[in-house]
Amino acid sequence: MLLSIIVPVYKEEKNIPEFLRQLRPVLAPVTADYEIIFSMDPSPDRTEEIILQHRAGDGRVKLLKFSRRVGQPMATLAGLEYSRGDAVIVMDVDLQDPPELITAMVARWRDGFDIVLPQRRQRTGEPRLKKFVSIIGYKIINRIADVQIPPNTGDFRLMSRRVVNELVKLKESHGFLRGMVAVVGFRQTLLPFDRPPRHAGETNYNRFLGSLRIGSNGIFCFSTYALQLSTIMGFIIAGGSLLLTAIYLFYKLMGWTILWGNPTLVILVSFLGGIQLISVGILGEYIGRIYEEVRGRPRFIVDQSIGFEPRR
Repeated sequence: MLLSIIVPVYKEEKNIPEFLRQLRPVLAPVTADYEIIFSMDPSPDRTEEIILQHRAGDGRVKLLKFSRRVGQPMATLAGLEYSRGDAVIVMDVDLQDPPELITAMVARWRDGFDIVLPQRRQRTGEPRLKKFVSIIGYKIINRIADVQIPPNTGDFRLMSRRVVNELVKLKESHGFLRGMVAVVGFRQTLLPFDRPPRHAGETNYNRFLGSLRIGSNGIFCFSTYALQLSTIMGFIIAGGSLLLTAIYLFYKLMGWTILWGNPTLVILVSFLGGIQLISVGILGEYIGRIYEEVRGRPRFIVDQSIGFEPRR
């Protein structure tokens, strides 16, 4: 059984040695046949040098280096395309995805599950705002999206070869792995764990905006609910304006004084203008994603692939 470990990295020179030190003893009892694929955005630090130093002593360590920074989602998908394992695990190098879970993940895979999802019970070291955004985001996505994504799960997961083969066929440019895996389907199971704090260094991932970006991909790439909501809001406001017109005519016919003045007019115009801008923004989100897909640019360009067989 060949096991592939996909590790997207960028400016992680402090974490790689400890990550490998903890990973290798875990892999040894599971299988002797494995590959560790570091999927690397060009880094200004010694990340590449350290990976190659470890590769010199272990040929199972491999490196994908991109021509420019493509981001973690695309780096992960690239690693999946280059992997050869019967089972593939995606995990972070900062040890917030504990290597010791791999034994249980592989055991669940051998029990017949195609996808094993570690589910976080606790998220040590993360700010409350991020936790709150994450909780709300998962609830919204699972309520309106076409797919169901288990809450408190990340990209850390094990996938069987047939899941990976179907994933790499998807040409979507957003790289939202959690949603793409949900689209593929197959039998999955959850594996609860407590997430430890980051081992060293600072995260390259914006704690707030990054969560919002992931959430927006879940909403706009896997649901048309936002468009439907915009339409519903339009009908409600149109109905309100008709009601307001009827009240206005009633006051006129009765000869009553209409007390509404400039403040009312300003409020109504501002409210309608805000709704219009929101609706245009929602359309823009969908049109922007359509533009990205239609453009058909390569999701990543590999500068160097070290340790891999020649690709046809």
